[in-house]
Formats: sequence, C-alpha cells, structure tokens
Amino acid sequence: MSSSISSRQLRHRRLRKKVSGTSERPRLAIHFSGQHITAQVINDATGMTLASVHTTEKEFQHDKTARANAVTSTKVGQLIAERGLKRQIRKVVFDRGGFKYHGKVKALAEAARAAGFEF
Repeated sequence: MSSSISSRQLRHRRLRKKVSGTSERPRLAIHFSGQHITAQVINDATGMTLASVHTTEKEFQHDKTARANAVTSTKVGQLIAERGLKRQIRKVVFDRGGFKYHGKVKALAEAARAAGFEF
C-alpha cells in the first residue's frame, strides 16, 4: 500500500467492496471535510444520485454555527431522509465513507433513522 493512502481511505475501499446501492436499496453515502458535510442517496446500478444534502446549501447559509459537527450532522440526517422520502425511498444501505461509527457519523445515522430511513 502506498503511504499516501490514509487509514480512512483504506477502510472506505474495504467497505465499498461489500456495500453497493440498488434501485430497491440505494446507498446513503456520507462525507465529512474539515468544514462541510455531504450526504447523498445513490443508485449504483445506474450511477445516479437520487437525493443529496450539502452544508453549503441555502438552508444552512443563515446558520453561522453550521460546520462539520454532531449538531449539524443531525440536521443533515433529517434533511436527507426527508428528501429521500419525497422520492419514495425508505430503505437504504449506509456507506459511512470509511469514517468510524461514532460522533458525527452516529448522529447523522440516528437522525436519518428517526426521520424515516431504514438501514
């Protein structure tokens, strides 16, 4: 392995070997940068993004406390589930993007489950 590949990227590659989105169960993929959070519902069979949320959208522009933290993750989880449910998507597979399941990742996942997603 190359030293330029981070531990997170290695975990993500291992995870993606097993996790793939279909039309019946699309993939809920998340990513955290230093400042922003992205969540997408993706059908890997067709390569289409069915719903997405990013913290640079206007819903988050007025909130000066919106950053890549657990509080904002909860809001993103609720919003991605609402947008998915509008498109009749209830069941998804969760792709944590190689991030460990705690903190921000756990907050986003629990908020999406509470808002109606099943995974």
